[in-house]
Amino acid sequence: MHTTTRILGRLEGLLLPGGQRTARRNAWTAVLEDRRRARARAEAAAVLEAAGTGRRRAT
Repeated sequence: MHTTTRILGRLEGLLLPGGQRTARRNAWTAVLEDRRRARARAEAAAVLEAAGTGRRRAT
């Protein structure tokens, strides 16, 4: 997997101008951050729900 990522990164470097590489990298970073926030929201909702019903939920 790591090798594949490295190969794709090198191909991207050869085929895309610098601005597009930066834009693609920024977009991927935003996707990862959105996923992290969604996971945190789901965990917080589960904790609040468990606190509201008086039961514990394993996380």
